[in-house]
Amino acid sequence: MIDRLAEVERAEGRDYTSFSVRGKRFGYYWPRTKTTGLKQTLSEQEALVAERPDVFEVQFTAGGFGWVVVYLQGVEADELSELVYEAWRLSAPEDLVEANPLKRVSRGRR
Repeated sequence: MIDRLAEVERAEGRDYTSFSVRGKRFGYYWPRTKTTGLKQTLSEQEALVAERPDVFEVQFTAGGFGWVVVYLQGVEADELSELVYEAWRLSAPEDLVEANPLKRVSRGRR
């Protein structure tokens, strides 16, 4: 999924990988816990957590955005792809977003 997005920069930490676009962070992946942290709007953060608290939890809020922890076993690939794209879109400059619309993934692929 990440490889389909434009200009993604990866940074490896001891316990996680972070993802940025043009220097702005939009996500994290923690292999040990099989979770990801994704930037979302505050309203989307609230909706995701309220709708499925077994899959999503509040990570933190910063700069007017709400970050969510996503338990990967609880989401389908197409939903995760949309969440990752939305996180990327919230960090990418407008011209890059316009040049790279969301491309759907096949069900079952990650």
